[in-house]
Amino acid sequence: MHISGPISGRRSCAAAIAAVVACSTTLTGTDLAAADGMPTPPVPAPKLDWKPCVQGSPFDCATAKVPLDYRNPRGRTIDLAVVKRKATGPGRRVGTLLFNPGGPGGPGTVQMPQNYEAFPREVRERFDIVSWDPRGIGSSTAVNCFASPSEAAAWNASKAAGFPVGAQERTAFIAAYKDLGRRCQQRDPELLRHVSTADTARDLDQLRQAVGDPQLTYLGISYGSILGATYANLFPGNVRAMVLDSNIDPQAWTNHASDAAPRLTTFLRMGSDRTAATTLNRFLTLCGTTTTARCAFSAGSPKATQDKFGLLMRRLREHPVGAWTYGRTVGDVVNGLYVLHPGWKNLAGRLQALWQGRVPEPSPLPAAPPVPHPNPYLGEEQASAVACGDSPNPRDPGAYHSLEEASATRAGDAGRFWTWSAEVCATWPAIAANRYRGPWNKPTAHPVLVVGTVYDPSTPYAGAQAMAKELGNARLLTHRGYGHTALINPSSCVKNHESRYLIDGTLPPAGATCPQDTPPFSAPKPKTGVDAGGGAMAGRASSRTAERH
Repeated sequence: MHISGPISGRRSCAAAIAAVVACSTTLTGTDLAAADGMPTPPVPAPKLDWKPCVQGSPFDCATAKVPLDYRNPRGRTIDLAVVKRKATGPGRRVGTLLFNPGGPGGPGTVQMPQNYEAFPREVRERFDIVSWDPRGIGSSTAVNCFASPSEAAAWNASKAAGFPVGAQERTAFIAAYKDLGRRCQQRDPELLRHVSTADTARDLDQLRQAVGDPQLTYLGISYGSILGATYANLFPGNVRAMVLDSNIDPQAWTNHASDAAPRLTTFLRMGSDRTAATTLNRFLTLCGTTTTARCAFSAGSPKATQDKFGLLMRRLREHPVGAWTYGRTVGDVVNGLYVLHPGWKNLAGRLQALWQGRVPEPSPLPAAPPVPHPNPYLGEEQASAVACGDSPNPRDPGAYHSLEEASATRAGDAGRFWTWSAEVCATWPAIAANRYRGPWNKPTAHPVLVVGTVYDPSTPYAGAQAMAKELGNARLLTHRGYGHTALINPSSCVKNHESRYLIDGTLPPAGATCPQDTPPFSAPKPKTGVDAGGGAMAGRASSRTAERH
């Protein structure tokens, strides 16, 4: 399951700022509050032995040891792979900004270095920027349900790319994910129960202590927003500054903390299907208003371009172009909307190639960052372990076809993709031992800055509005633009607000809005070549950078 990119698992979905904000609370040796309200024993901060990640790298790497189960800190420990880029100056260093790239499943040790230049310049100058592969992910102690890469590849080939079409593909798809759950339960069932968002929030507080900051400065994108909200309510006194970019509605994530069987999947509760459909409609409309030099798929007008897309989808249902089936193409379209530049232009080129009956050229992957493991294993089971264990989904595999048809009625092709993105959870073998399901309104020591993009194909703007209302002390900043996360779809206005907030605590005015720097299908000047987010909520059909939520 992958929200991208900013959930990492199945799709490969990935800003932040001359005085320090005054710490109204200093907590030392505080017991952690368990998600169910029971206290957990105190845990000493891990020691980080920083060394250059590889020879000549500007990034430093370390490993943090943390308890698998914070209720039993003397039991099994796991490793967290951690990466740091020191503040570049000039100016006095403020502290450390901890960054989560989303997913779930985004490997921070890869995606922070890849996205480093996307952080506001003032933030890079004044903060050490630290990220990590969350528990269960990448180069940390990871969920891996296969004995070899070839075994994983064979499993992946046993199911349709994107989503299943027709009864035969649905049967094979459901069987594949049932098999995945069985494999994972056999490999490490204990780990599966201890990769929840609440567990990672406790890891985040351990890392805060390890870098020596009395309070947390944090940027979380996509799934990183629900991680930040969980931290803010488990450790409200520890919040110095927190930016949540492209937000998940906490009530949608937890199904309103209900113990009843959920009727809808996580993504359908979030509204991922509808926001993807709206963003796709804008893509086709804007493509149709420009020339084929700017948007290769343009048919000369918005309606003609929308009709052309609909006809292409119908053709692909009956006649795939090589391996490009209808399901794979829809998954590629949704994920192709995440990054405006150069993503939208490249997506238009792939669609035009398919229209002409040609297999599209693969998009170039970003350069490998200078870290020890630039391409860690990121199997779908990693994001699935987090999302399925944490967020309720229907447990009857047979329900997903009717959910798909209902979603397609309101959201078209994108609805089919987002419905099946959660089917892995129908037969997932584990529920997290320690889930946080609310409340979400505990007053934090300092306010939280919530950033929402209007046309986001994964996390709807309504999710940012909901997050700002749910949190006890938050301000919403609206990004009037396109793509998944403002971090990788830049707005100088958003970056300026984030910089001021992160450095000295200055919030944007209430109701503030920001334009995107470069509109769609204008001359693109991409500042980074990486995917959005890091984990499961991106698209199942997309290739991982080391992923894309």
